[in-house]
Amino acid sequence: MAKSHDEIWEEWGKLVNMAPKELEDWLETEESKSVGQGEGESTGHKSGRRIVEIKRTNKSDLSDDDWDHMGKVVGYIKRHGAQVPDEPEGSDWTFSMKNWGHDPFGENGMAR
Repeated sequence: MAKSHDEIWEEWGKLVNMAPKELEDWLETEESKSVGQGEGESTGHKSGRRIVEIKRTNKSDLSDDDWDHMGKVVGYIKRHGAQVPDEPEGSDWTFSMKNWGHDPFGENGMAR
């Protein structure tokens, strides 16, 4: 059963804990570009750029495609957040989570 927009919005607000500028700056780092899957730009890196756009959009202006992506992001963060490595700081896991808008050491971080 698909989640409602209200459910996605609530989870998104808790899990996507990086501000747009913070995420934008992160995406410019070598660490950000060093992880992920896909040809050329990784899936997570591309998602990060999309997250910045969505976070800068008013809730009432979000498209169905935006809501779908938000649901995908929430799912990714929940799945991978359950797999915290023994030493998460500076790990590919941390870099990947940040590409998806979740700083594991920030507010509501999964590695805290």
